Amino acid sequence: MSMRFQKLIQLSAALMLSALWPGPAKAATGGEPAAVVQVDVAACLAAVTADDMDRAGPACAAVIDNEKTAKPDLIKALVARGGLFARHDQIDRAIADDSRALLLDPTLADVFNARGELWLKKGDKPKAVQDFGAALRIDPNHEKAKANHRAMARELERIGAQMAVAGKPSFNCAGVRRPVEKAICANRELADLDREVYAANARVLREARNAGEAKTLQREQDDFIARRNAGFGRPGYDLKKAMQERLQRLNGVDGY
Repeated sequence: MSMRFQKLIQLSAALMLSALWPGPAKAATGGEPAAVVQVDVAACLAAVTADDMDRAGPACAAVIDNEKTAKPDLIKALVARGGLFARHDQIDRAIADDSRALLLDPTLADVFNARGELWLKKGDKPKAVQDFGAALRIDPNHEKAKANHRAMARELERIGAQMAVAGKPSFNCAGVRRPVEKAICANRELADLDREVYAANARVLREARNAGEAKTLQREQDDFIARRNAGFGRPGYDLKKAMQERLQRLNGVDGY
């Protein structure tokens, strides 16, 4: 016999007894008739709309923690409270509420996008991309998810490009002869510094106001390279420090 059918039989028996027994049914304590508890989500939603954390906490918990809450109201309360947590930078709590809502209804494109933005705030880009993609699979025209996904795609391309050149200097290490260049090729940190110096110098030259200024700036770079080549290996010469100072000098030219 199914549980649902058993409950129907019990309910029918209770109705028959109440019809035979005179007077209204009382609670077990002999007081007023037992009341049916109604789970009202309105107070939770109102407190969230008012951005009132003090009221929203207990009001939403009363809905979310009540096992009698109907599924649609539970989802509403979770999404609302999650949004409130997000506005108040309680990122982990917001993600927890959004995740629970998505378990109940995995077709909520807005919630996937919202959780993706929260993952992004935490610095978890792979999970952010995954949620933005999930939102777009549900709703290909979701504007926020499309914008977020495009931005993340560009960011991942940039990261991929950086990874492709990571540890590689601005020059080809094959066949280098100078000891300083060999040292740069053998050290990822120095190689990255060399590439940054090269890129910063190229930017400064592009932004020079005229040919004369560009020529002066390039002469400074050539002088730095000459001093670097001559100074490397001598007592007290710090190659890393020299490269860092050159990079700072270049970036300081236009206030970067």
